[in-house]
Amino acid sequence: MSGHDPAPFTPEEVERARAYHRPLYLLWPVRLAVDLAMLAALAFGGLGDLLFDPFDGWPWGAQTVAYTAIAIALPVLLLTPLSFWTGYRREHAWGFSTQTAQGWLVDRAKGLAVGVVLTSAAMVGVVGLARWFPSWWPLAAAAAGSVLVVLLTFVAPVVLEPLFNRFSPLTDEELARSLRDLSVRAGVPVEQVLVSDASRRTRKQNAYVSGFGRTRRLVLFDTLVDDGDPDEVRLILAHELGHRRAGHVVKGTVLAALGTWLFLLFFWLLLQWDALLDALGVTGPGDPRVVPFLLLAGTVLQVLGAPFGAAVSRRWERQADRIAIELTSEAGVFARMMQRLAVANLLDLDPPRAIYLMRFTHPTPPERIAAARMTA
Repeated sequence: MSGHDPAPFTPEEVERARAYHRPLYLLWPVRLAVDLAMLAALAFGGLGDLLFDPFDGWPWGAQTVAYTAIAIALPVLLLTPLSFWTGYRREHAWGFSTQTAQGWLVDRAKGLAVGVVLTSAAMVGVVGLARWFPSWWPLAAAAAGSVLVVLLTFVAPVVLEPLFNRFSPLTDEELARSLRDLSVRAGVPVEQVLVSDASRRTRKQNAYVSGFGRTRRLVLFDTLVDDGDPDEVRLILAHELGHRRAGHVVKGTVLAALGTWLFLLFFWLLLQWDALLDALGVTGPGDPRVVPFLLLAGTVLQVLGAPFGAAVSRRWERQADRIAIELTSEAGVFARMMQRLAVANLLDLDPPRAIYLMRFTHPTPPERIAAARMTA
């Protein structure tokens, strides 16, 4: 275990949360192994030749899209039975899911379609730039990738989020006005306070601020609006505003852009190795057949960088908590809210240390409660 003191939770609450999460932790390396194995088979093995040969003679752009769709869809399809158990049957068994099986499958199909479209656009960009600018394509691709990160952050609230949820204005005008006033005091005004129909999928409670500039809005799960008291809702908003006030969105965008630059430099260096090009059966980065290896290298680097990303995220979450308490002067309410939400959402109260370091983007609820009580 992580060694974190699970107080003020009871041993029964700790064990219940542990029982909920333990199978998910065990299945995470299985999912990762399937992803890596399939991408490696497509990049180096005969499976890639078998599936990609029918596209010989197609224009390079169409080939790139087809190869990307296969590389993204194949692991998803193979893992669908496992994902159905974890995301549907098990969530129902624990009393969280409110979805029908059809609804779950539709959501999974939408997620796959979005992933294919976005990843195909990125792959076409990389392959195309490598064909057009053979000498300095990594610089062009990194610059384009940075622009794409910013663009997605801006348009996601109005383009991607509505694919999965319906949003309506918060009908409690007094609460909405209080939340907008709080955003003004925080220095990051939010014009729209929306409620998502999260209860169509889950009984878990959450809220978030998405977008920036003209697309920035606060989104509350309807489960939170129905069950949380106004003080808790204000604290959750204050936490989200704390991220904006501390510049975490901008910093995260810069880190994502930096990661894009480092990855493309790494990818470029790898493709200078003639033996690797021969093993892949490609002529260079402008060959659409390189797509599975590009995705494979990206997945490996993502796993290697996960502890760093998780540590940065936990640091930012602690900072957002402090700002929320400063804005509201409600350390006691914050501690009570974290305790209630941790039990309601079955957050892991004492995770294994390795999982904590690799995957936990938030401090544990006991850590957050202890920090809040120190400021009281």
